[in-house]
Amino acid sequence: MDNLEVINLNKSEKFRLGNTEYLVIVIGVILLAVVFYNTIRISDLAGTTGNTIGSILPSVSASEILPSGVPKIYGEELNIKYDDVSANNPQKADATIEVLSNFDRTMNLEGENLQRYINIASKISCEYCCGAESIIFSNGQAACGCAHSYAMRGLAKYLITKHGDEYTDDEILEELGKWKVLFFPGVHETKAKVLKAQGVEINYINLASNKYRGIEKGQSSGSGMVGGC
Repeated sequence: MDNLEVINLNKSEKFRLGNTEYLVIVIGVILLAVVFYNTIRISDLAGTTGNTIGSILPSVSASEILPSGVPKIYGEELNIKYDDVSANNPQKADATIEVLSNFDRTMNLEGENLQRYINIASKISCEYCCGAESIIFSNGQAACGCAHSYAMRGLAKYLITKHGDEYTDDEILEELGKWKVLFFPGVHETKAKVLKAQGVEINYINLASNKYRGIEKGQSSGSGMVGGC
């Protein structure tokens, strides 16, 4: 092999080596792009599902979910306000809960009113006090003995008996949900964040009924229970 052939061979080898390097660089760029894309997708997925690992929940303040003022129709009748249930005034909170609880002890429902009561009260529980599936059994009897459950049952009985034509079943369930949020503000604030992260509308049925029960598990919660359990 003469010198010219050696020179030409070296040029050919260098040319082939350059193509290989170029190919490696292109593949490397593609792999980096894929990794970057997957990282973004995983981050987005964690943010929207509310997973406890690596997720960032959206901001929801207590003022956005805590009802305030006087409940329509029955608030003035019973001389109670949503604001009466607050950790800032435990005595007032317990007194307000007792007003509602007393209706559970003194009112007995029959016929259509009983069936309506069962339909409503079976959709909500006091799971942060006890593990019962709802505040009543399937026959309408009390399934939980905590003060909060008494209050929710009492309010349901009162509204069905006194204002049954003015409230739909869902509206009564919403009222029970409002008081439940007041009873357990911290955990419902956390639950609202999880619901929002998953694109679920934040209303008192979604927030406090059994519809999304336990969806907030694994997340840290703020302030705890208001009123005796």
